[in-house]
Order: sequence, then structure tokens, then C-alpha cells
Amino acid sequence: MKAKSWMFPALAAMPLFFWSAHGSAQTAPTQNPEPKLTAEEFNHARQIYFERCAGCHGVLRKGATGKPLTPDITRARGTEYLKTFIKYGSPAGMPNWGTSGDLTDPEVDLMARYIQLDPPTPPEFSLADIEKSRKDIVPVAKRPTRKMNNYNLQNLFSVTLRDSGEVALIDGDSKQIINIVKTGYAVHISRMSASGRYLYVIGRDARLNLIDLWLPKPDNVAEVKIGLEARSVETSKYKGYEDKYAVAGSYWPPQYVIMEGDTLKPLKVVSTRGMTVDNEYHPEPRVASIVASHFRPEFVINAKETGKILMVDYSDLKNLKTTTIDSAKFLHDGGFDSTGRYFLVAANASNKIAVVDTKEDKLAALVDVGKTPHPGRGANFVHPKFGPVWATSHLGDETISLIGTDPINHKAQAWKVVETLKGQGGGSLFIKTNPKSHNLWVDTPLNPDAKLNQSVAVFDTQKLEDGYKVLPIAEWANLKGEGAKRVVQAEYNQAGDEVWFSVWGTKDGESALVVVDDKTRKLKTVIKDPRLITPTGKFNAHNTQHDVY
Repeated sequence: MKAKSWMFPALAAMPLFFWSAHGSAQTAPTQNPEPKLTAEEFNHARQIYFERCAGCHGVLRKGATGKPLTPDITRARGTEYLKTFIKYGSPAGMPNWGTSGDLTDPEVDLMARYIQLDPPTPPEFSLADIEKSRKDIVPVAKRPTRKMNNYNLQNLFSVTLRDSGEVALIDGDSKQIINIVKTGYAVHISRMSASGRYLYVIGRDARLNLIDLWLPKPDNVAEVKIGLEARSVETSKYKGYEDKYAVAGSYWPPQYVIMEGDTLKPLKVVSTRGMTVDNEYHPEPRVASIVASHFRPEFVINAKETGKILMVDYSDLKNLKTTTIDSAKFLHDGGFDSTGRYFLVAANASNKIAVVDTKEDKLAALVDVGKTPHPGRGANFVHPKFGPVWATSHLGDETISLIGTDPINHKAQAWKVVETLKGQGGGSLFIKTNPKSHNLWVDTPLNPDAKLNQSVAVFDTQKLEDGYKVLPIAEWANLKGEGAKRVVQAEYNQAGDEVWFSVWGTKDGESALVVVDDKTRKLKTVIKDPRLITPTGKFNAHNTQHDVY
């Protein structure tokens, strides 16, 4: 069955599919017949695909972090083969969607059949479409001119409530929920404005919300939809441009949008379609991550499928200047080194980290690391032997790569893997430390082994030879019911003396936030509330505003 039209998706993406170690993304000599789906089945499967799959495999299913799922590959594998991987997952980062309770057996069967069909192509999204979607909830003239609450906004946490389409704003001092704010579905990141007043959150459904933290109760003041699927947002931070612009990148259409920082009025839409670093045309180069340079009025925009890093000068939007840096495929998340000069970004499919000098606008290095690096923003610390390093964990294996980041005082180690640690297993999404801590935290939420995805590994950065300790975070949360209890994304508070973890349950079950004392590694408190529906990412305002990680 082929779709005749594209229904506007309400929800968006998470990863779905990884081949086994012996699998390959090559056309088999024989093809199974095309499965038949009713219209109702097709629409249901499409919705699931946007919720769980498109983030890694793409709207057109050409693959990136996950392997391609085009019919020439999937139909050769067959329904039963596909059902096995969808249900049970793999240690290389494919979630166990069936055994975790996220998908029922009939839904697993449905998805195994759906991905053997030709993918429907969604419509484009113009500047006029974006402007039409914009909501000026509280006009600038009616917003407060000073902070109107007593919250310590520097220790505020913005917590993604994935399946409810909300973020929880939590007071990091009292651990109390300040407000539950309606947003897009499955918010991927929260970003602070340079001034610390505004919080930008973007959902996988490309809905961008602007939250004013100066209101008596922080809440939405503007909203816009920049496309059909998205994951990244950032604001201008260079001196003289603080809070002036926001930029958001979409997965579909493959483009980025520059907006007014305080109204989200779209000013410029730029497509990322074009040639890859291998000189092949790609129709879907999604914007994976964006950071704001501290050295120039530039946004660092990473086009996933092309492997190109765009240094976009926002000082003159009418005469937009862009420096294009070739790196490697497929670009994903990354963060700055401890000086804020060098940006390190994962090239998933190439098993590399690209290092960009944002002062010189040049590629400093391509560093070979483990299988399918997935650092989040990474982790910076001073290695006792090799000096300053930046660390990434991996979806595809259990290793943690430590890369030297000091080309002045440790030139021999700069932009090289100086040490490789062994963690619990593959399926890691985030690695984290803090300048005030000697702990290095590594999660494994996408590993299908419950012992691994319900716990976290922690290293002492000054005694790395001792290996890691395991903390039973999900056990400490003491959630009711069966099903997934994935532990994901460590995040520090402003003081750097406690670390927060999400225990990501099922959307109709219980979830929690677990707060650990960073010095003792002991449980400090568990935050539970019926409104905390599938918490995942957490962003401390101070750390996010100042790029502390």
C-alpha cells in the first residue's frame, strides 16, 4: 500500500532500528512481497514511526545514527526477521521496544510490515507557513521589565516530559515543581538565552516554545512551528547580540530558521539540502545540533547527512555569510571543550569526533573513536596524566573515549584519544561531569539488558584505573509496575554538588527523578509526581547558559 497524502504528524522521533553485527545494509538477491496494510494500520504505523523511529533513521528512512530502512533492504529481510529486532533490540543501541513494554506484540508486527513499504514524502514548510503558525501569547510590551518571582533561576531545571508534550520547571533548591508548561511532543533540548531570562524548548514535532522566567510563574510567552520534525535550538550569545536572535533546525524539511529572539518571528529560512562530504547529493540533510560561538557572531550548525558544519554569521541576515567545513557523516550531538573555543561533535556513522576551531573557523581534527559515538554535550575534565580532555560514550560499544583538548600545554596529546575506558555496555546516550566534581557518569538507557539500562556507571576521574562503580538508580526510585525504567542523562545542579537522573518509565506508568549526592554517591532524594510523565532530558539553567559540562 502506498500513501496518497501526508497527514500532519502530531508527534515526532526516537530511535528504532539497528542491524545485528552480522547484518548489512545491502540489497539481497531476493525480495519478499510487499505487505498489505489497511488505511487505519498505515496511519497508526506512521504515527509510531514518528514517535519512535524517525530520529535515528530519517523521514525518508535513508538512515543516519540508525541504519537505512528502505524497502530494498527491509523487504529482503522479511517480517519475522524485522519483528525480532524491533522486539528485542541489540546491545549496539537498538532499544528493545517490545520487551520494554513500549510497543505491544501487534504493534511490533505492524511496524515490521510498515517499514517494508515505500516511505511517504511529507510537504515542505516555508517562511510564510512558519509565520502563520506563530503565536504571540504575551506580547513584549506586556511582559515584566524585571524579575517578578523569588526563584533561584540559576538553579532551575527544565525537565522534558516526553510523552505528555510538556516540560516541568523544577526549583533545584526546594525540588518542587514550579510549573508544568505545555510544549511540543518529546522536547529534545532546552536552551537558555544569553541573559538567562528566556528558555527555549523545541519538540520533535518542530514546535518551539519561548518561556519567560521573569513572570510570577514562568510560562510560555511565544510559540512557533518551524516544520514537521525538529530537535535543535540555540540563541545568539556573542557580545552585542545577547537575546537578539534564536535559531532552530529541523529534520523535515531539512533547513534552519533564524528568528527574533523575543518574539520567534521568522526572519530567514535556509535549506541544508546539497552534496555530502563524499560528493553525493542528499535530499534530507537534517539539522542535528546547533551551538552559539563565543568568539564570533556565528551559529555552528551541523548538517547530519552531509557531514558539513556550517558557521553561519548572523551579523547581517540580508547578506548572510556561511563558512562550510567538511567533516564526516553522520553529524549528531556535541559540545565545547573547557575553554569554549573548540567544538567537538560526533560523526556517528564514521565513528569519529570532528573538532572545530570556532575562533579560526577551521576543522582542527577528525578523531577516530569507538562505535557510534553519542556524547550528548560530552564531558570535560583534567586527566591526571594527559591534562584537559573531553569524553564521549557510545551507542555501539561499551567504550568511553577520552580526547586531549589542550594544543598549547599538551600538544602531543591534542586531538587524539589518550585513553579508552571500558563501561557497562553499549546503548549509552549521555556522559557527564562537572568542573567541581571528580565523578564521570555514563548512562546506558538503550541497552536491552535491564541491569544496564536501569543503572548508571560512575568513574573517579583521578583514579580511572580503578574502573567504574554501578549505582542502582532505578532501584532507588522504587517505581511501581512492570516495563521500562530506563535511567537517562545525568545533570548537575548549579553548585555542582548533586547530580540528577531521569528514571524513564512507560507513558502510562510511573516515572521519577533521582537526586544523588555527588561527593558520597548516595541517594539524596527521589522526586515523584503524577505529572512527571516519562521524564528524559534535564537542563540546569546555569550549566546550559554557560556551557558547563
